[in-house]
Amino acid sequence: MTEESIGIDLGTTYCCVATFRNGKVEIIPNDQGNRTTPSFIAFTETERLIGDGAKYQAPRNPNNTIFDVKRMIGRKFSDPIVQNDLKYYTFKVISDATDKPTIKVMYQGEEKSFYSEQLSGMLLGKLKEYAESYLGHKVSKAVITCPAYFNDSQRQATKDAGAIAGLDVLRVINEPTAASIAYGMDKKKDGKILIFDYGGGTLDVSILELDEGTFQVLSTSGDTHLGGEDLDNKLMIHCIKEFAKKNNLNLDKVNEIIKNLKLSRRLKSKCEESKKILSSTQHNVITLDAFYNGIDLNVSITRAKFEELAYSDFTKCLVPVDKALSDAKLDKHSIDDVVLIGGSTRIPKIKQMLKEYFGKEPKIDINPDEAVAYGAAIQASIILGVNDPEINSMVLIDVNPLSLGVEVRGCEMSSIIPRNSIIPTEKKEVYTTGSDNQTMVSIRVFEGERTFTKDCNSLGKFDLTGIPPAPRGTPQIEVSFSIDRNGILKVSAIEKVSGKTNNIVIKNEKGRLSDEQIRKMTEDAKKYEEEDKKKKEQLDARNDFENYLYSLKNTISDEVKSKIGEENIKKIMELVNDGTNWIETNGSTATIEEIKEKQKSIEKQVTPIFYKQNSGIPETPNVETPNVGKPNIKKPKIEEVD
Repeated sequence: MTEESIGIDLGTTYCCVATFRNGKVEIIPNDQGNRTTPSFIAFTETERLIGDGAKYQAPRNPNNTIFDVKRMIGRKFSDPIVQNDLKYYTFKVISDATDKPTIKVMYQGEEKSFYSEQLSGMLLGKLKEYAESYLGHKVSKAVITCPAYFNDSQRQATKDAGAIAGLDVLRVINEPTAASIAYGMDKKKDGKILIFDYGGGTLDVSILELDEGTFQVLSTSGDTHLGGEDLDNKLMIHCIKEFAKKNNLNLDKVNEIIKNLKLSRRLKSKCEESKKILSSTQHNVITLDAFYNGIDLNVSITRAKFEELAYSDFTKCLVPVDKALSDAKLDKHSIDDVVLIGGSTRIPKIKQMLKEYFGKEPKIDINPDEAVAYGAAIQASIILGVNDPEINSMVLIDVNPLSLGVEVRGCEMSSIIPRNSIIPTEKKEVYTTGSDNQTMVSIRVFEGERTFTKDCNSLGKFDLTGIPPAPRGTPQIEVSFSIDRNGILKVSAIEKVSGKTNNIVIKNEKGRLSDEQIRKMTEDAKKYEEEDKKKKEQLDARNDFENYLYSLKNTISDEVKSKIGEENIKKIMELVNDGTNWIETNGSTATIEEIKEKQKSIEKQVTPIFYKQNSGIPETPNVETPNVGKPNIKKPKIEEVD
């Protein structure tokens, strides 16, 4: 029997996990029964929360509630994008010694430091836990998706996060590619499709050709920092300015409100809610009681005003569309279908812009929140060799998003693998020395589309030594670039006369996690998992006790009173009040054993009173767990190309 695997859409604002079994894809619900999970992690004095629970308490605990961590993954602290985001984060972010963003929180009375990979690993670990609960057994194999325009460092960081969560990451695939699998399997229709993936933090545009079961990516483009979160922030700033204007507050007060973490978190949640409401109505009022200095906030916002505030972002959305079409050597009339995925595509203006651009109605046939996880689940099953005729006839051909090359004389970028090359791939170029009798060269590896390497992203470097002394231009140094199915790069170089060689796998660079760090974080993840488990058991024990007291209190009817007498009623109510007060004082810190011992102590005193009078009372409450339904999704099919 083939091992069951999962597909994970690790989103900026929401995550989704799915599995392929019994001939169909099943979206796995979380512990609240929801099919998507907020990408929020919170730390409190007593516990760690992930998902819905973390998001709900964010306005009360902004300093220790982490969100949008995907925007930092694989980036340096000095990156202008990270620096710009800092003003919107309600939590503390600093740089470590290697210029890597480090998130600081207070947890159980101590300051803790986390990298973005570690926090993403917590999200992945929780999704893994949901899958194991749903499937009824351990799960270790997964395909994780990432934005198509993620660079090499960001892809490696995503794999690291999977390793920290205890997952064997079979592959990292592009989100639009995964969504195209869901669309293609549902429609079984050949042609050229453009996937427009506009989510909470990123925008991806990919063009694919579907031809008799083959999925070939023709081009990909995007912006790893353009999404619904940016719209929330703009709406939040607008509300603060309107509030200040209405109440005659100066600029200093505006900045004070923006920097007030609790105020900004409360308001941002309302703005996100209003943004969604404006997708179906023309008008909404954003309200917050006692927002600032006891003054209520009431800001009326129309859809037209929201579109005006978001105009620059909406305009940016068409830039990757033009670039993807240009790279694929297609015009907009060559596109058969425009497919929308990602929560931000629900915004009417986005649909209108794309309709006007392509002259046709965009497709919204597939669930924009679940399509990526759906395709990832299929891909995971194919890699593991699932025996299913519905998916075994499919072929997926993907491309790399950015040009890859080396630095040459004059600090120019010499591209070896152009962007949108089919992967996996391997390409070679021959270089030489720039000085007489040169015995060593440094191979500096970059990715990007600019002419000079200072404007591109450095991936790493290595030295090739032992080159035989010779006049400049004589040695022949062959540099090989190889990209695997995950889009991860290996570089090697050989001097042809001497046979001297060296290579690098682009990992463990400055700013990336070392193997030792990953190992330690994996151990920490298990420790946190055990802490979470113990906390849940403690909460379950506390709930059982509270339910028992509630049941005991509600059993005191007039009939029972007449049977056991006023003195016994008084004694029972004293025990109930004693138990309730004990929970309020000790409930959050008491051990499971202490809670159970307290409950047994009360039961020991109460039970004889009831049973002596033959009245009866349940010793433990009967709490039913609601059933979570399983979705019924059409069967897709796909396989890998060797």
